[in-house]
Amino acid sequence: MSKTILELSKVSKSFISAGEELQIINNLDLLITSASKTSIIGESGCGKSTLLNIIGGLESPTKGTIQAGPYSVHNLSEKKLTLYRGQFLGLVFQFHYLLKDFSALENVMLPAFMSGMKKKEAMEKARALLVDVGLEQRMHHFPSRMSGGERQRAAVARALINTPSLVLADEPTGNLDPANADLVREILFTVVSRYNNTLILATHDLDMAACADTCYRLQNGQLVLQ
Repeated sequence: MSKTILELSKVSKSFISAGEELQIINNLDLLITSASKTSIIGESGCGKSTLLNIIGGLESPTKGTIQAGPYSVHNLSEKKLTLYRGQFLGLVFQFHYLLKDFSALENVMLPAFMSGMKKKEAMEKARALLVDVGLEQRMHHFPSRMSGGERQRAAVARALINTPSLVLADEPTGNLDPANADLVREILFTVVSRYNNTLILATHDLDMAACADTCYRLQNGQLVLQ
């Protein structure tokens, strides 16, 4: 049986806007099993990114608990949040956030090197991941010499360099043309399956959402199974 890797219990998130409380996430429960692939769809502004940020420890819930593996995310200190994001999570955003003065290879290996992996080992692992995402001919190119799709594929490889248990992808094809979006979608699902990562994906791309094992719609602060 698959084990539970993530559990959200009675999670809420609200913001104060113009003196009024705006409820984005409302008493939400979610159970994710290891190696599963889950997609979350919904209208712009419904809270998909907020939900992923809460799971990733980038935002705190107003109330509720988040248990990710051994990490009680809602209670972590800043130091332990850094460990959680560096060792347990892989993050893919709508924008690639590659460092412009580093090659694709250097961008991908950097998180592993910063986490204490020896440089040679980090470089070898980065090379293997870049091959996995179809960038074996672009390893030594800087982001300015790569297409948008290539940059996003490098960002996927970077998210996997520290062998994360959980990968969070927030609109990873949102800035891409249809052909590149299709390629990134195929590569993302292929590599997380190969490395047995758990994936939670927020997307407007219904074709991408349909590739997941389970799809939810976020509406009125709640997840509705599709």
